[in-house]
Amino acid sequence: MKKDNKTDKITRKEAISKMGKYAALTAVGTFVILNPLSSQTQSTPPETGGNPFG
Repeated sequence: MKKDNKTDKITRKEAISKMGKYAALTAVGTFVILNPLSSQTQSTPPETGGNPFG
């Protein structure tokens, strides 16, 4: 059974819209993965207030 070629194709506008959605999803995923790492590197350990060796 032969498929109609028009049903397989999408317009340029639809393609740009889909690419925008994928780009946004990738950006959100990257932010979620990298944000905890950057917040850990910027944080400092809590001060204990005493001499840890004595």
